[in-house]
Amino acid sequence: MPTLSHLAKDERSARMVLALIGAPNDTVTGGLLMRVGAVDLISLIERDSSIPGLDRVEAAVWRHRLRLTANPDHVASGMGSGGDYRVLIPEDSEWPTALNDLGARTPYALWTRGRTELLTAPLAQRITVTGARAATGYGVHVAEELSRDLAESDRVLVAGGAYGIEGSAHRAALMHGDNTIAVLASGLDRAYPVGHADLIESIAHRGLVLTEAPPASAPTRQRFLDRSRTLAAMSGATVIVEAGFRSGTLQTAREASFLGRFVGAVPGPVTSAASAGTNRLLQNGRARVVTCGPDVVQMLGDNTSAPERNAIRPGAPHVVSPNTRVL
Repeated sequence: MPTLSHLAKDERSARMVLALIGAPNDTVTGGLLMRVGAVDLISLIERDSSIPGLDRVEAAVWRHRLRLTANPDHVASGMGSGGDYRVLIPEDSEWPTALNDLGARTPYALWTRGRTELLTAPLAQRITVTGARAATGYGVHVAEELSRDLAESDRVLVAGGAYGIEGSAHRAALMHGDNTIAVLASGLDRAYPVGHADLIESIAHRGLVLTEAPPASAPTRQRFLDRSRTLAAMSGATVIVEAGFRSGTLQTAREASFLGRFVGAVPGPVTSAASAGTNRLLQNGRARVVTCGPDVVQMLGDNTSAPERNAIRPGAPHVVSPNTRVL
C-alpha cells in the first residue's frame, strides 16, 4: 500500500494530498506549510519527529487530526480522479498572488476550469460582487446594472455562483465580455447549487471556475464560510449588493476588511429586511456607498483613503469564527 509520502512526490502533488486530508483555513497546517513546504509537511504527518513551532502535545493533536483522514488508498483515488481541470499552486505563474495576503490561511491549491489568465489581472481589476441568495427584484436589478457597468469597463467579476445576487452578477458579466470567475465551495465535479449547473458550465467555458475543494467534495456550511476569505482576497474590492442583518455574505465583507481591501455596499429601503445588513454596514462606516459600477471604479482609484490591512501573522491562531458577525 502506498504511503502519503510516496504520493507527495513534489510540491504540487504534496499540496493536493494536503487538500484531500486537511481542513482548509487551518492556521496551524498553513503556518507549517509556509515554514517547511508541502513535501516535508506530508512527511511530518507520517513520522513522529518533532515539529517546528509545536510542542509535543500540539504536535500529537495536529498529527491525530490529519491521520484520521490520511488513508493513502483514498488519497490516491482522489488524486487520480479524471476531470477537465488544472491544479494551480503558488509556484505557478497564473496563481493569484493576492491570495498570499491570507498568510497561513492561504488555500493549499486551486482546482480550475477555464481561463486562468483572468487570475493574472491586477488586483484592482477584479471585483467581488456578492449578496443575498433570496434577493429582491431591487437587488437583482442593481446587481445586473452594476455588474454590466464593471464588465463594460473591462473589470473581472468574481462571485460564488449562488442564486440571487451572485448569479445575476455572473450573467451580466457573461453578456458583456465573459470576464467572470466563479469561486465554488464544492469540488468542480459537484457544482453547487445544482440549479446553476448550466450557468457554472458556461462560466467554465467562457470565464473561469475555481475551488480549493478537491474533486468529489460536497458543499458544507464550513466550506461556504471558508470560501469567504478567498472571495475577499481575490479582489481589490468587495461589493455587498443586498444582505439581511445576519446574512452569511457579510462574512465576506469582514474578511475583506481584515485584508485591507475596499468594501462597498448598496443602500436599500429602510423597510426591507433584505437590506438591513448592507444599511448597517454603511451606517457603521464599515463600507462605502455604491450605487453603480463607476462608484466602484472610483473607490478603487481613491488611494488617499485606501483601508489599512490588518496583518495576519503567519501561523498565528487566527481562525474566523463561524458565529462571528460583521456588525
